[in-house]
Amino acid sequence: MAEQSSLDKAGELAGQLVDRTKRAAQGGKAKPKKEKDTSASRSLELEPRASYIQHRIQLFEELKAKYDKEVAEKPREHINISLGNDRVEVGTSWETTPAFVARQISKSLSERVVIALVDGELWDLERPLEKSCQLELLDFEHPEGKLPPLPPSSSPRKKVFWHSSAHVLGEAAELRFGCDLCIGPPVEDGFYYEMALPEGGIVQPSDWKPLETIAGKAIKEKQKFERLVLSKADLLTMFQDNKYKQHIIKDKIPDGTSTTVYRCGPLIDLCRGPHVPNTGRIKAFSIMKNSASYFLGDAANDSLQRIYGVSFPDKKLMEEHKKYLEEAAKRDHRKIGKDQELFFFDELSPGSCFFLPHGTRIYNTLQTFLRSQYWERGYDEVISPNMYNSKLWETSGHWAHYKDDMFTFEVEKDQWALKPMNCPGHCRIFGHRERSYRELPWRMADFGVLHRNEASGALTGLTRVRRFQQDDTHVFCTQDQITSEIEGLFDFLKEVYGCFGFPFKLKLSTRPEKFLGEIKTWDVAEQKLRDALDSFTARGGAKWELNEGDGAFYGPKIDITISDALRREHQCATIQLDFQLPQKFELEYRTAEGATKAIKPEGEPEAKKEGEPAPPGIKEPSPGCARPVMIHRAIIGSFERFIAILTEHFAGKWPFWLSPRQILVVPVMPVVNDYVIEVQKIFHKEGMYVDIDISGNTMQKKIREGQLLSYNFIFVVGAQERDSRTVNIRNRDDQSTQAKGELVPLADAIGKLITLRDERKLVNAM
Repeated sequence: MAEQSSLDKAGELAGQLVDRTKRAAQGGKAKPKKEKDTSASRSLELEPRASYIQHRIQLFEELKAKYDKEVAEKPREHINISLGNDRVEVGTSWETTPAFVARQISKSLSERVVIALVDGELWDLERPLEKSCQLELLDFEHPEGKLPPLPPSSSPRKKVFWHSSAHVLGEAAELRFGCDLCIGPPVEDGFYYEMALPEGGIVQPSDWKPLETIAGKAIKEKQKFERLVLSKADLLTMFQDNKYKQHIIKDKIPDGTSTTVYRCGPLIDLCRGPHVPNTGRIKAFSIMKNSASYFLGDAANDSLQRIYGVSFPDKKLMEEHKKYLEEAAKRDHRKIGKDQELFFFDELSPGSCFFLPHGTRIYNTLQTFLRSQYWERGYDEVISPNMYNSKLWETSGHWAHYKDDMFTFEVEKDQWALKPMNCPGHCRIFGHRERSYRELPWRMADFGVLHRNEASGALTGLTRVRRFQQDDTHVFCTQDQITSEIEGLFDFLKEVYGCFGFPFKLKLSTRPEKFLGEIKTWDVAEQKLRDALDSFTARGGAKWELNEGDGAFYGPKIDITISDALRREHQCATIQLDFQLPQKFELEYRTAEGATKAIKPEGEPEAKKEGEPAPPGIKEPSPGCARPVMIHRAIIGSFERFIAILTEHFAGKWPFWLSPRQILVVPVMPVVNDYVIEVQKIFHKEGMYVDIDISGNTMQKKIREGQLLSYNFIFVVGAQERDSRTVNIRNRDDQSTQAKGELVPLADAIGKLITLRDERKLVNAM
């Protein structure tokens, strides 16, 4: 099943394009009533402080003293601390900390480092090492270049830094509001904290500055982050006044077990950590926005307040981040989509986009491009139904696990649903008649409309929608064909992404803890994917990464991540091997041996069946037949989301071949309007999008409006151009052409623009 968006891991899409918050605004979202803003008259901090603060501190200090005594009694032993490059430091168990090791190496390193990695586990810098280990010291590591990419939280060290900053925000919120904190995680471009204010109060923009002031005070105090392991019973006592923490503790922590809390200043919070050594590591802290939300994202739960922030270990990084946000805001696909009249949304159909004529041009051009590739690469396009009886989804297994994300309804007393993916339907197409090995591989493509019942609060422009189409393909092949098919898909990826200027990375995700099928089958499949990846790298492709244990439950997969003009990463493509759906739908094809058996005279021995015997409980294929392997594949993924990415990647300045506004013809004077219309017809006949402006506006205003709409070329024609059958061309991306230049014969202009379009060049030059 090719997923919609990245492909729709929870929360992944919500931050990759700019200003993406699950904001409460419409259709079932949390929408607090308007209240008079009294924050300006409120004192900086609540006096007296909420009583739960002292209760927590008192219990923490009692339990911390007990824990410190236990640690002091542990035996001390010499341990070896491996730092890489054959460097080994000697330390003492339960005494030597990563921070101590960093200070021994250099003062500058100890000041830069954010967190440690101990035998692959993130570890507090001031937490003692317990045994010999491999130690890696991690700094904030902002990437080279002027603008940091999104999602920067993909780096564990940034997650730790922003998680610690969220605690500072939580401390400020408790001191200002006396609120009940809920959760405060790092996100793609910073962090947030959710909270319930007393008497259902709401956070006002005028609260931002006071919160930053309180946070600044905590940062200046260099409050230590102190870690403490607590039993479930002690946790319930510590957070006895906070019903949200109580719910999390009871729901997430099994009886008889324990977890950690962290303290910084007066804040003590339920948290697995780890954290930076102290709040003083934060050199720049800013609140970015606030919104409403629901506890645990469920509309049936309490409405909460969410405050977003961002922080850095260097003030210069904050300045760069804000410049980055300004640039990203200019590129926001929602703004450009409105300015260029590409698409809009309507409250009567949330999450379903209305594509206007110019937006539809882009949509259709993308599909035409892919269809041309399908033709060259031997794909067969099919059209499948939009809705199915629930029996289909019961067979595939989606009804049990995915029903809540589907639009379901009743037809003649049976349960039906709109399809959220094409794979089960494609299985029905494959299985509707007997198949032969000669038909494989069969590359089945489908641009069918899909629907997914996304929560209203998660809908965000084109990046998270309910109705969408994608370049969905399922390849049915034999096991021996897997490697060659995957290699072909890599070539397909390179061709498609190259047309948009997207570099891409490949990641192999292997067998997860919970999986279906035989380990031997998984091992064979994973090796075939490794072979294909190695072959691609050997032929000059990008190096691939291993993502152990993150495969789909039905088979290993390759995730492909592209990088846009702002160096933000987006997962659009996926290649997934599936051995389970062919089993569930009892798909089979007649093998070469089976075909031979079918025409042999009676008395000949039965042909050997291809493949391993089916596991217990799984039906064997018919004699002389085998199950196909199914490869789920999408390259651009959802057209809607891909158009959002392209809009921001190109900042609305579309390459000529993809542009919805390729040419604008402007007359110098009304007397040449007939020639303007003639030029439009000539270029329209060649399949180009050409508009004219013969309104009463001045020539300068017509040209300016064409520039604002990002026409690739503006033809300015007067009497001289009419009489010589030429055009004077202004190139959107070439300032030297913005005044009258050399006249270009119509035939030359047509030939050059056809070449520019058909070769799908990114540079806007004839």
